[in-house]
Amino acid sequence: MDEGEIRMVDITGKERAFREAIAEGFIVLKRETIKAIRERRISKGDVVAAAKLAAIQAVKRTWEVIPLCHPIPITGVDVDIDPKENMVIARVTVRSEGKTGVEMEALTGVSVALLTVWDMVKALEKDEAGQYPHTEIGGIKVVRKRKVLRRT
Repeated sequence: MDEGEIRMVDITGKERAFREAIAEGFIVLKRETIKAIRERRISKGDVVAAAKLAAIQAVKRTWEVIPLCHPIPITGVDVDIDPKENMVIARVTVRSEGKTGVEMEALTGVSVALLTVWDMVKALEKDEAGQYPHTEIGGIKVVRKRKVLRRT
């Protein structure tokens, strides 16, 4: 391959399989912000519902955002948004029947869910100078993936 050349991997010859990936990550927030999320006192609305919807939308559009990802048929998405004591944990499970894995879709779903949380609570997280000294997104990783070949 020449320097600077990129290409999408050809999956034509791969067998179809059931594929599942689970990814998770977190956003660290102030305790007061977590309390406001739980009590649904965020001015932009229900943070948990918005983050779930954002994750699902992101999963379905991953191929439009990450240049070399294949558009794939998503057969299922589960999203869990869990406000803890000082953080919100996002966990996204993606399922598909196809020729390529779904870990990028799960990672994208988690990332967008956490960014959505940040966007919705940023007014509460800013300090007097308009900075975010306590707010941090991290721990984004694939927890598990699996593939089961479908023999036809």
